[in-house]
Amino acid sequence: MMVDTDEAMRARQEMTDTLVGRGVITDSRVEAAFRAVPREAFVPKGTSVEAAYNPDAAVFTKTGPLGEVLSSLSAPFIQARQIEQAGIGPGDRVLEIGSGGLNAALIAEVVGSGGRVTTVDIDPDITTRASEVLDAAGYGDRVAVLLADAEHPIPDIGEVDAVIVTVGAWDVSPAWTGHLSTGGRLVVPLRMNQVTRSVGFARVGDHFESTSLEVCGFVPMQGDGAHNERLFELRDPRGGIVKLSFDTTAPKDMGVLDGVLGKQRTELWSGVKIGRGASFASLHLWFASFLPGFCRIGVGRDTELAEEQRRFPFGSVADDGSFAYLAYRPDPGGDGDEFGIRGWGEGKAGANLVAQLRAWDAAGRPDPDSVAFWPHGSDHTAIAADATVLEKAHGLVTISWPGVP
Repeated sequence: MMVDTDEAMRARQEMTDTLVGRGVITDSRVEAAFRAVPREAFVPKGTSVEAAYNPDAAVFTKTGPLGEVLSSLSAPFIQARQIEQAGIGPGDRVLEIGSGGLNAALIAEVVGSGGRVTTVDIDPDITTRASEVLDAAGYGDRVAVLLADAEHPIPDIGEVDAVIVTVGAWDVSPAWTGHLSTGGRLVVPLRMNQVTRSVGFARVGDHFESTSLEVCGFVPMQGDGAHNERLFELRDPRGGIVKLSFDTTAPKDMGVLDGVLGKQRTELWSGVKIGRGASFASLHLWFASFLPGFCRIGVGRDTELAEEQRRFPFGSVADDGSFAYLAYRPDPGGDGDEFGIRGWGEGKAGANLVAQLRAWDAAGRPDPDSVAFWPHGSDHTAIAADATVLEKAHGLVTISWPGVP
Protein backbone atom coordinates (compact mmCIF):
# COMPACT_ATOMS: atom_id res chain seq x y z
CA MET A 1 0.00 0.00 0.00
CA MET A 2 1.41 3.36 -1.01
CA VAL A 3 1.71 6.16 1.53
CA ASP A 4 -0.23 9.38 0.93
CA THR A 5 1.61 12.64 0.65
CA ASP A 6 0.14 15.67 2.35
CA GLU A 7 -0.34 17.36 -1.03
CA ALA A 8 -2.30 14.42 -2.46
CA MET A 9 -4.44 14.03 0.65
CA ARG A 10 -5.29 17.72 0.58
CA ALA A 11 -6.10 17.63 -3.15
CA ARG A 12 -8.32 14.56 -2.66
CA GLN A 13 -10.38 16.22 0.05
CA GLU A 14 -10.69 19.45 -1.94
CA MET A 15 -11.82 17.57 -5.06
CA THR A 16 -14.39 15.62 -3.08
CA ASP A 17 -15.62 18.78 -1.35
CA THR A 18 -16.11 20.32 -4.80
CA LEU A 19 -18.10 17.35 -6.11
CA VAL A 20 -20.27 17.25 -2.99
CA GLY A 21 -20.79 21.02 -3.14
CA ARG A 22 -21.95 20.82 -6.75
CA GLY A 23 -24.40 18.05 -5.97
CA VAL A 24 -22.47 15.60 -8.17
CA ILE A 25 -21.92 13.30 -5.18
CA THR A 26 -25.05 12.78 -3.09
CA ASP A 27 -24.42 9.31 -1.62
CA SER A 28 -22.33 9.21 1.56
CA ARG A 29 -20.79 5.87 0.52
CA VAL A 30 -19.59 7.37 -2.76
CA GLU A 31 -18.24 10.38 -0.89
CA ALA A 32 -16.29 8.12 1.45
CA ALA A 33 -14.85 6.21 -1.52
CA PHE A 34 -13.64 9.39 -3.18
CA ARG A 35 -12.02 10.52 0.06
CA ALA A 36 -10.27 7.15 0.44
CA VAL A 37 -8.96 6.14 -3.00
CA PRO A 38 -5.55 7.66 -3.92
CA ARG A 39 -5.98 8.79 -7.51
CA GLU A 40 -2.28 9.58 -7.74
CA ALA A 41 -1.61 5.82 -7.56
CA PHE A 42 -3.53 5.18 -10.80
CA VAL A 43 -2.46 8.00 -13.13
CA PRO A 44 0.62 7.65 -15.38
CA LYS A 45 3.98 8.59 -13.93
CA GLY A 46 4.70 12.28 -14.28
CA THR A 47 1.05 13.31 -13.91
CA SER A 48 0.76 16.24 -11.54
CA VAL A 49 -1.35 16.04 -8.42
CA GLU A 50 -3.36 18.94 -9.80
CA ALA A 51 -4.19 16.99 -12.97
CA ALA A 52 -4.94 13.80 -11.05
CA TYR A 53 -7.49 15.60 -8.89
CA ASN A 54 -9.06 17.92 -11.47
CA PRO A 55 -12.77 17.12 -10.95
CA ASP A 56 -13.66 17.80 -14.58
CA ALA A 57 -10.82 16.30 -16.62
CA ALA A 58 -9.92 12.79 -17.73
CA VAL A 59 -6.32 11.56 -17.68
CA PHE A 60 -5.14 9.73 -20.79
CA THR A 61 -3.39 6.40 -20.19
CA LYS A 62 -2.87 5.13 -23.75
CA THR A 63 -2.81 6.82 -27.15
CA GLY A 64 -2.54 5.43 -30.67
CA PRO A 65 -0.01 6.15 -33.43
CA LEU A 66 -1.98 9.19 -34.63
CA GLY A 67 -2.43 10.58 -31.13
CA GLU A 68 -5.95 9.20 -30.76
CA VAL A 69 -6.97 8.37 -27.21
CA LEU A 70 -7.36 4.62 -26.72
CA SER A 71 -7.84 4.55 -22.95
CA SER A 72 -8.24 7.05 -20.15
CA LEU A 73 -9.15 7.44 -16.51
CA SER A 74 -12.52 9.18 -16.58
CA ALA A 75 -13.03 12.58 -15.03
CA PRO A 76 -13.98 12.34 -11.34
CA PHE A 77 -17.39 13.94 -11.89
CA ILE A 78 -18.57 11.26 -14.32
CA GLN A 79 -17.05 8.45 -12.25
CA ALA A 80 -19.10 9.67 -9.29
CA ARG A 81 -22.26 10.06 -11.33
CA GLN A 82 -21.99 6.60 -12.92
CA ILE A 83 -21.44 4.90 -9.57
CA GLU A 84 -24.48 6.69 -8.17
CA GLN A 85 -26.48 5.87 -11.32
CA ALA A 86 -25.78 2.19 -10.62
CA GLY A 87 -27.26 2.50 -7.13
CA ILE A 88 -24.74 0.05 -5.68
CA GLY A 89 -24.10 -0.58 -2.00
CA PRO A 90 -22.39 -2.94 0.45
CA GLY A 91 -22.28 -6.57 -0.64
CA ASP A 92 -23.14 -5.92 -4.29
CA ARG A 93 -21.56 -7.72 -7.23
CA VAL A 94 -20.41 -5.31 -9.95
CA LEU A 95 -19.07 -5.86 -13.47
CA GLU A 96 -17.13 -2.97 -14.98
CA ILE A 97 -16.63 -2.91 -18.77
CA GLY A 98 -13.44 -0.97 -19.53
CA SER A 99 -10.51 -1.12 -17.13
CA GLY A 100 -8.23 1.51 -15.71
CA GLY A 101 -8.09 0.37 -12.11
CA LEU A 102 -9.18 3.63 -10.52
CA ASN A 103 -12.91 3.30 -11.08
CA ALA A 104 -12.81 -0.33 -9.94
CA ALA A 105 -11.10 0.76 -6.72
CA LEU A 106 -13.83 3.32 -6.09
CA ILE A 107 -16.49 0.67 -6.68
CA ALA A 108 -14.66 -1.71 -4.34
CA GLU A 109 -14.83 0.89 -1.58
CA VAL A 110 -18.57 1.29 -2.07
CA VAL A 111 -19.43 -2.44 -2.11
CA GLY A 112 -17.07 -3.23 0.76
CA SER A 113 -15.48 -6.51 1.77
CA GLY A 114 -18.71 -8.43 1.20
CA GLY A 115 -19.00 -7.30 -2.41
CA ARG A 116 -17.35 -8.45 -5.60
CA VAL A 117 -15.84 -6.31 -8.35
CA THR A 118 -14.78 -7.62 -11.75
CA THR A 119 -13.26 -5.28 -14.34
CA VAL A 120 -12.84 -6.37 -17.97
CA ASP A 121 -10.95 -4.92 -20.92
CA ILE A 122 -10.12 -6.09 -24.43
CA ASP A 123 -6.63 -4.54 -24.44
CA PRO A 124 -3.89 -6.58 -22.68
CA ASP A 125 -1.84 -3.42 -22.10
CA ILE A 126 -4.74 -1.95 -20.16
CA THR A 127 -5.50 -5.05 -18.08
CA THR A 128 -1.82 -5.52 -17.24
CA ARG A 129 -1.55 -1.91 -16.11
CA ALA A 130 -4.83 -2.11 -14.17
CA SER A 131 -3.63 -5.18 -12.29
CA GLU A 132 -0.33 -3.50 -11.44
CA VAL A 133 -1.79 -0.26 -10.14
CA LEU A 134 -4.55 -2.02 -8.21
CA ASP A 135 -1.95 -4.22 -6.52
CA ALA A 136 0.27 -1.24 -5.70
CA ALA A 137 -2.65 0.70 -4.22
CA GLY A 138 -3.79 -2.22 -2.06
CA TYR A 139 -6.83 -3.31 -4.07
CA GLY A 140 -5.37 -6.37 -5.79
CA ASP A 141 -7.34 -8.79 -3.60
CA ARG A 142 -10.58 -6.81 -3.92
CA VAL A 143 -10.85 -6.49 -7.72
CA ALA A 144 -10.60 -9.24 -10.35
CA VAL A 145 -9.10 -8.02 -13.64
CA LEU A 146 -9.98 -10.02 -16.77
CA LEU A 147 -8.87 -9.81 -20.40
CA ALA A 148 -11.94 -10.33 -22.60
CA ASP A 149 -14.15 -8.79 -25.26
CA ALA A 150 -17.19 -7.82 -23.19
CA GLU A 151 -19.47 -7.83 -26.21
CA HIS A 152 -19.76 -11.52 -25.25
CA PRO A 153 -20.67 -13.15 -21.93
CA ILE A 154 -17.85 -13.21 -19.37
CA PRO A 155 -17.07 -16.78 -18.29
CA ASP A 156 -17.57 -17.82 -14.68
CA ILE A 157 -18.83 -14.53 -13.21
CA GLY A 158 -22.52 -15.40 -13.21
CA GLU A 159 -25.06 -12.79 -12.14
CA VAL A 160 -24.14 -9.30 -10.97
CA ASP A 161 -26.16 -6.54 -9.35
CA ALA A 162 -24.79 -3.84 -11.63
CA VAL A 163 -22.96 -3.50 -14.93
CA ILE A 164 -21.10 -0.21 -15.34
CA VAL A 165 -19.75 0.47 -18.83
CA THR A 166 -16.90 2.97 -18.99
CA VAL A 167 -16.35 3.06 -22.75
CA GLY A 168 -18.55 4.72 -25.34
CA ALA A 169 -21.12 2.22 -26.66
CA TRP A 170 -23.31 2.45 -29.75
CA ASP A 171 -25.45 -0.51 -28.69
CA VAL A 172 -26.47 -2.52 -25.63
CA SER A 173 -24.92 -5.98 -25.67
CA PRO A 174 -27.13 -8.94 -24.64
CA ALA A 175 -24.12 -10.10 -22.62
CA TRP A 176 -24.46 -7.13 -20.27
CA THR A 177 -28.18 -7.54 -19.67
CA GLY A 178 -27.73 -11.31 -19.49
CA HIS A 179 -25.40 -10.95 -16.51
CA LEU A 180 -27.83 -8.73 -14.58
CA SER A 181 -29.68 -10.17 -11.62
CA THR A 182 -33.37 -9.48 -11.09
CA GLY A 183 -33.54 -5.80 -10.19
CA GLY A 184 -29.97 -5.19 -11.39
CA ARG A 185 -28.91 -1.87 -12.92
CA LEU A 186 -27.07 -1.17 -16.16
CA VAL A 187 -25.12 2.07 -16.64
CA VAL A 188 -23.85 2.69 -20.16
CA PRO A 189 -22.51 5.73 -22.08
CA LEU A 190 -24.85 5.23 -25.02
CA ARG A 191 -24.29 6.97 -28.34
CA MET A 192 -27.60 8.06 -29.84
CA ASN A 193 -27.14 9.49 -33.32
CA GLN A 194 -23.74 11.02 -32.45
CA VAL A 195 -24.74 12.29 -28.98
CA THR A 196 -23.65 10.34 -25.88
CA ARG A 197 -25.35 10.17 -22.51
CA SER A 198 -24.52 7.96 -19.58
CA VAL A 199 -27.84 6.20 -19.12
CA GLY A 200 -28.85 4.43 -15.93
CA PHE A 201 -31.17 1.60 -17.00
CA ALA A 202 -33.54 -0.55 -14.96
CA ARG A 203 -35.43 -3.56 -16.29
CA VAL A 204 -39.15 -2.95 -16.87
CA GLY A 205 -40.86 -6.08 -18.12
CA ASP A 206 -39.20 -7.12 -21.38
CA HIS A 207 -37.19 -3.92 -21.92
CA PHE A 208 -35.08 -1.35 -20.06
CA GLU A 209 -36.11 2.18 -19.05
CA SER A 210 -33.81 5.01 -18.04
CA THR A 211 -33.67 6.10 -14.44
CA SER A 212 -31.09 8.84 -15.06
CA LEU A 213 -29.19 10.60 -17.85
CA GLU A 214 -25.82 12.30 -17.55
CA VAL A 215 -23.87 14.33 -20.12
CA CYS A 216 -20.56 12.61 -20.80
CA GLY A 217 -17.90 11.66 -23.32
CA PHE A 218 -16.00 8.37 -23.47
CA VAL A 219 -13.35 6.63 -25.56
CA PRO A 220 -15.17 4.49 -28.18
CA MET A 221 -15.59 0.78 -27.64
CA GLN A 222 -13.24 -1.62 -29.42
CA GLY A 223 -13.73 -5.23 -30.49
CA ASP A 224 -16.93 -6.84 -31.71
CA GLY A 225 -19.02 -4.11 -30.09
CA ALA A 226 -17.35 -1.30 -32.06
CA HIS A 227 -19.45 0.65 -34.54
CA ASN A 228 -18.11 2.44 -37.58
CA GLU A 229 -19.64 5.80 -38.42
CA ARG A 230 -20.05 7.11 -41.94
CA LEU A 231 -17.43 9.77 -42.52
CA PHE A 232 -17.43 12.37 -45.28
CA GLU A 233 -14.73 14.97 -45.90
CA LEU A 234 -15.43 18.42 -47.31
CA ARG A 235 -12.57 20.54 -48.59
CA ASP A 236 -12.87 24.29 -48.12
CA PRO A 237 -11.40 26.89 -50.51
CA ARG A 238 -8.32 27.27 -48.28
CA GLY A 239 -7.53 23.59 -48.66
CA GLY A 240 -8.64 22.71 -45.14
CA ILE A 241 -10.64 19.59 -44.35
CA VAL A 242 -14.04 19.52 -42.64
CA LYS A 243 -15.06 16.04 -41.49
CA LEU A 244 -18.73 15.15 -41.13
CA SER A 245 -19.58 12.05 -39.06
CA PHE A 246 -22.98 10.43 -39.48
CA ASP A 247 -24.76 7.66 -37.69
CA THR A 248 -28.05 6.95 -39.45
CA THR A 249 -28.97 10.24 -41.11
CA ALA A 250 -26.40 10.62 -43.92
CA PRO A 251 -27.67 11.55 -47.39
CA LYS A 252 -28.10 8.56 -49.66
CA ASP A 253 -25.82 10.22 -52.21
CA MET A 254 -22.91 11.85 -50.37
CA GLY A 255 -21.66 13.23 -53.68
CA VAL A 256 -24.29 16.00 -53.48
CA LEU A 257 -21.96 17.81 -51.05
CA ASP A 258 -18.97 17.95 -53.38
CA GLY A 259 -17.76 21.55 -53.61
CA VAL A 260 -20.43 22.91 -51.25
CA LEU A 261 -17.92 24.94 -49.18
CA GLY A 262 -16.91 26.80 -52.32
CA LYS A 263 -20.40 28.29 -52.61
CA GLN A 264 -21.49 31.56 -51.05
CA ARG A 265 -21.95 31.37 -47.29
CA THR A 266 -25.30 32.35 -45.80
CA GLU A 267 -26.46 33.15 -42.27
CA LEU A 268 -29.84 32.75 -40.62
CA TRP A 269 -30.56 33.73 -37.01
CA SER A 270 -33.23 32.06 -34.92
CA GLY A 271 -34.11 34.55 -32.19
CA VAL A 272 -33.32 31.78 -29.67
CA LYS A 273 -31.00 33.18 -27.01
CA ILE A 274 -28.93 31.58 -24.30
CA GLY A 275 -27.32 33.25 -21.31
CA ARG A 276 -23.57 32.92 -20.98
CA GLY A 277 -22.74 29.95 -18.81
CA ALA A 278 -26.24 28.46 -19.16
CA SER A 279 -26.51 24.80 -20.14
CA PHE A 280 -28.07 23.86 -23.45
CA ALA A 281 -27.02 20.19 -23.43
CA SER A 282 -30.56 19.03 -24.14
CA LEU A 283 -30.39 20.81 -27.51
CA HIS A 284 -27.79 18.33 -28.76
CA LEU A 285 -30.00 15.34 -28.01
CA TRP A 286 -33.02 17.17 -29.45
CA PHE A 287 -31.11 17.62 -32.71
CA ALA A 288 -30.12 13.95 -32.62
CA SER A 289 -33.80 13.06 -32.25
CA PHE A 290 -35.43 15.38 -34.77
CA LEU A 291 -32.94 17.13 -37.10
CA PRO A 292 -32.71 15.69 -40.62
CA GLY A 293 -29.15 15.07 -41.76
CA PHE A 294 -27.76 15.58 -38.25
CA CYS A 295 -23.97 15.19 -38.07
CA ARG A 296 -20.95 15.81 -35.87
CA ILE A 297 -18.30 18.11 -37.31
CA GLY A 298 -14.55 17.87 -36.93
CA VAL A 299 -12.36 20.65 -38.27
CA GLY A 300 -8.69 21.40 -38.60
CA ARG A 301 -7.13 24.67 -37.52
CA ASP A 302 -6.77 25.72 -41.14
CA THR A 303 -10.52 26.05 -41.76
CA GLU A 304 -12.74 29.05 -41.16
CA LEU A 305 -15.09 26.88 -39.11
CA ALA A 306 -12.43 26.06 -36.53
CA GLU A 307 -13.11 28.68 -33.86
CA GLU A 308 -16.87 28.20 -33.63
CA GLN A 309 -16.77 24.45 -34.00
CA ARG A 310 -14.74 24.03 -30.85
CA ARG A 311 -17.88 25.17 -29.03
CA PHE A 312 -20.65 23.82 -31.28
CA PRO A 313 -19.52 20.69 -33.14
CA PHE A 314 -22.90 19.89 -34.70
CA GLY A 315 -24.50 20.55 -38.05
CA SER A 316 -26.97 19.39 -40.65
CA VAL A 317 -26.90 18.39 -44.29
CA ALA A 318 -29.72 17.92 -46.76
CA ASP A 319 -30.19 15.69 -49.77
CA ASP A 320 -30.29 18.85 -51.93
CA GLY A 321 -26.55 19.37 -51.30
CA SER A 322 -26.74 22.10 -48.65
CA PHE A 323 -24.79 22.14 -45.41
CA ALA A 324 -25.20 24.24 -42.25
CA TYR A 325 -23.77 24.28 -38.76
CA LEU A 326 -24.88 25.65 -35.43
CA ALA A 327 -23.43 29.12 -34.87
CA TYR A 328 -23.84 31.95 -32.41
CA ARG A 329 -23.39 35.70 -32.14
CA PRO A 330 -23.45 38.05 -29.15
CA ASP A 331 -26.94 39.17 -28.21
CA PRO A 332 -26.83 42.97 -28.48
CA GLY A 333 -29.68 43.32 -26.02
CA GLY A 334 -28.34 41.07 -23.28
CA ASP A 335 -25.41 39.23 -21.75
CA GLY A 336 -25.74 36.04 -23.76
CA ASP A 337 -25.66 34.74 -27.32
CA GLU A 338 -28.18 34.16 -30.08
CA PHE A 339 -28.20 30.84 -31.90
CA GLY A 340 -28.37 30.59 -35.64
CA ILE A 341 -26.70 28.90 -38.58
CA ARG A 342 -24.00 29.51 -41.09
CA GLY A 343 -24.40 27.46 -44.19
CA TRP A 344 -23.57 26.82 -47.81
CA GLY A 345 -25.81 25.87 -50.70
CA GLU A 346 -29.30 27.07 -51.49
CA GLY A 347 -31.16 24.29 -49.78
CA LYS A 348 -32.97 23.04 -46.71
CA ALA A 349 -30.14 22.30 -44.27
CA GLY A 350 -30.01 25.72 -42.63
CA ALA A 351 -33.79 26.13 -42.48
CA ASN A 352 -34.15 22.65 -40.96
CA LEU A 353 -31.62 23.45 -38.24
CA VAL A 354 -33.20 26.77 -37.34
CA ALA A 355 -36.67 25.17 -37.29
CA GLN A 356 -35.48 22.65 -34.72
CA LEU A 357 -33.79 25.38 -32.65
CA ARG A 358 -37.12 27.17 -32.45
CA ALA A 359 -39.04 23.96 -31.74
CA TRP A 360 -36.70 23.13 -28.84
CA ASP A 361 -37.15 26.63 -27.46
CA ALA A 362 -40.95 26.54 -27.88
CA ALA A 363 -41.12 23.19 -26.07
CA GLY A 364 -39.46 24.77 -23.03
CA ARG A 365 -35.92 23.53 -23.71
CA PRO A 366 -36.81 20.17 -22.14
CA ASP A 367 -34.74 17.20 -21.13
CA PRO A 368 -36.02 13.84 -22.40
CA ASP A 369 -38.69 12.12 -20.36
CA SER A 370 -36.93 8.82 -20.88
CA VAL A 371 -34.56 6.73 -22.96
CA ALA A 372 -35.44 3.07 -23.37
CA PHE A 373 -33.79 0.00 -24.85
CA TRP A 374 -36.01 -2.63 -26.45
CA PRO A 375 -34.05 -5.85 -27.13
CA HIS A 376 -34.93 -8.08 -30.04
CA GLY A 377 -37.87 -10.17 -28.91
CA SER A 378 -39.43 -7.46 -26.75
CA ASP A 379 -42.86 -6.07 -27.55
CA HIS A 380 -42.10 -3.19 -29.92
CA THR A 381 -45.82 -2.47 -30.29
CA ALA A 382 -45.65 -1.00 -26.78
CA ILE A 383 -43.36 1.80 -27.97
CA ALA A 384 -45.10 5.18 -27.83
CA ALA A 385 -46.05 6.55 -31.22
CA ASP A 386 -44.36 9.90 -30.55
CA ALA A 387 -41.00 8.43 -29.47
CA THR A 388 -37.86 8.85 -31.55
CA VAL A 389 -36.74 5.36 -32.61
CA LEU A 390 -33.09 4.52 -33.32
CA GLU A 391 -32.27 1.11 -34.76
CA LYS A 392 -29.40 -0.79 -33.16
CA ALA A 393 -27.91 -4.21 -33.87
CA HIS A 394 -29.42 -5.74 -30.73
CA GLY A 395 -32.75 -3.91 -30.63
CA LEU A 396 -34.21 -0.40 -30.60
CA VAL A 397 -33.41 2.68 -28.56
CA THR A 398 -36.27 5.12 -28.04
CA ILE A 399 -36.16 8.71 -26.80
CA SER A 400 -39.34 10.27 -25.42
CA TRP A 401 -39.74 14.02 -24.98
CA PRO A 402 -42.32 15.93 -22.89
CA GLY A 403 -44.99 17.72 -24.86
CA VAL A 404 -43.92 16.41 -28.28
CA PRO A 405 -47.00 15.50 -30.31
